[in-house]
Amino acid sequence: MAWLVLLGALLCLPRVGVGSLGAEGFVPSAPHNCPYKCVCAADLLSCTGLGLQEVPAALPAAATDLDLSHNALQRLRPGWLTPFARLRALHLGHNELDVLGRGVFTNASGLRLLDLSSNELRALGRHDLEGLGALERLLLFNNRLAHLDEHAFRGLGALSALYLGCNELSSFSFHHLHGLGATHLRTLDLSSNRLGRIPATALAALPAFLKNGLYLHNNPLPCDCRLYQLLRRWHQRGLSAVSDFTREYTCLAFKVPASRVRFFEHSRVFENCSATLAQGLERPEEQLHVQMGRSLRLRCNTSIPALRVAWVSPKQELLVAPGSQDGSIAVLADGSLAISNVQPWHEGLFVCLAVGPHLHHNQTHEYNVSVHSPRPEPEAFNTGFTTLLGCAVGLVLVLLYLFAPPCPGCRRCYR
Repeated sequence: MAWLVLLGALLCLPRVGVGSLGAEGFVPSAPHNCPYKCVCAADLLSCTGLGLQEVPAALPAAATDLDLSHNALQRLRPGWLTPFARLRALHLGHNELDVLGRGVFTNASGLRLLDLSSNELRALGRHDLEGLGALERLLLFNNRLAHLDEHAFRGLGALSALYLGCNELSSFSFHHLHGLGATHLRTLDLSSNRLGRIPATALAALPAFLKNGLYLHNNPLPCDCRLYQLLRRWHQRGLSAVSDFTREYTCLAFKVPASRVRFFEHSRVFENCSATLAQGLERPEEQLHVQMGRSLRLRCNTSIPALRVAWVSPKQELLVAPGSQDGSIAVLADGSLAISNVQPWHEGLFVCLAVGPHLHHNQTHEYNVSVHSPRPEPEAFNTGFTTLLGCAVGLVLVLLYLFAPPCPGCRRCYR
């Protein structure tokens, strides 16, 4: 937010003439190479809403945040980002880009955020996103994407959020995610597309942390029993991607658009679905109960030995050796996870992700850890004293009953 404050301060500077130099005001000098009508502030460059059809030729090379949104850009030249060695965020939303092409981002190795939303893109090729190895967030929503190359996202190993909503995708490969590894990915938005067939087995094999950020609502999904049982289980587990958009999850009872019903509100459509169909789709997470202050060790039990093991904590932190940033969680040499002093913030779902030449990227093992406060031990002195006092009072009452003379009124009633 600091850059917004700085930008607002610069825009609010009073306009003064050249002849007003002195005590009453000054003329701020224009930054070096700042394009006409653009706003340049330190390492920020904004040329938004200027109707640009081409990227300006001379731009300040020191920019780390470049905003070219809300223009009329139709093409990007290969290598156009070569001068921007420090660029971290690039905003190209609300333009007229219909194709990217090879070499457009080859000089953007430090880019963390790329916004290509609200353009006219129809397809992503294998080489369109080359050079974005450090990219963490990619916004592609509200385009016309109908085709993704099998390896469209290959090389985006650091990507944590991919937004593909509001497009025209009729298929998506959940087995290899179009070349995208699931180690860092936390958000995958595929809502409001044309996905008509999603294999429940492929969804069930995804890591738990990705299921929690997988948005599939507003798609013409079939009213499939296995898919219904799987989404119902995700809803019961409280996965936010499903529970936050319950009414938007619809399916087609027949192969016509008019037969669309809501997944979780029309149970009669699924009344003949057997719950046994969902058995074996997901391996249930192991439930572990541990007292606060105790030690805990979790092992990554995979079917095949893995070359590399990573963990994801309940705080969505990726854990690799030596461990967490706060030092409370350690990842040991054998891939197991160790906590020497369990605290309440360690409660939740731990997911082990095993990677190797003979393992698929989604070979996972899940632990649901519940942390309980230790029960206070009763003090021996207090317990013994209470017992002794109770015995003494009881003895006194017995003696009074046996030897104390009754009152006169009681004696008359007795006779």
